[in-house]
Amino acid sequence: MYQVVTLSVGQRLGRPTRLIAGESFEQLQSGDVDFAFLCGYPYVRLKSENMPGLEAIAAPVVEGDRYRGRPVYFSDVIVSSDSSATSLEDLRGCTWAYNEPDSHSGYLVTLYRLLEMGESAAFFSRWEQTGFHQRSIRLVAEGKVDASAIDSHVLAMELRERPELEARIRVIDTLGPSTIQPLVAMEAVEPRLRRTVTEIVIAIAREQLEWGLVERFVAVEDSAYDDIRAMLKAVRSAGLAAGS
Repeated sequence: MYQVVTLSVGQRLGRPTRLIAGESFEQLQSGDVDFAFLCGYPYVRLKSENMPGLEAIAAPVVEGDRYRGRPVYFSDVIVSSDSSATSLEDLRGCTWAYNEPDSHSGYLVTLYRLLEMGESAAFFSRWEQTGFHQRSIRLVAEGKVDASAIDSHVLAMELRERPELEARIRVIDTLGPSTIQPLVAMEAVEPRLRRTVTEIVIAIAREQLEWGLVERFVAVEDSAYDDIRAMLKAVRSAGLAAGS
């Protein structure tokens, strides 16, 4: 889907575009990229700390009734199919897989739910960083960890591509919704180009995006991420972090 967006922008602008896999947030600061698909958590953190010119310009609307045509997503809490747990509250003392500490769907939103429950990160006996949601899913399915929170869009894609997993895992709870990951423009991108790219992206036809289970892209503004901003502030104020 990201490649479709990249090529569509290049074709409409009449200039070469290239999609790269990001390796470090420093690439956003160094000018190596002009636009980026970025998780909502690092977006609000980078914008508040050292990149005020960073700007969310568009975001996907995922297919499915639960999304109600909004640029949101959920974090589905999964356990193995033979687990007795029926909600996150049942997981006290269990082992927990998370993709990475810069992830909203796999990390920040979990800490926020624990905060709402009046718990600390010590609610889980062990936090295991996996690097990717897909690996977290595998570890839960194999019984190597007890549970994990998975980006609902990623989970739907993974179950479509690997239907055998459906019999091995079970969703017991849902965190969210949260505003979905934005397409962002770097500070150096001039306003006119930002507007043009936004117009191009939201005009991409559904049939070009449906393989990625996306209906369309919509324009978004920075304020759309105030939900994540509020969660980050609360978690920071409480001093929550994995294993604390």
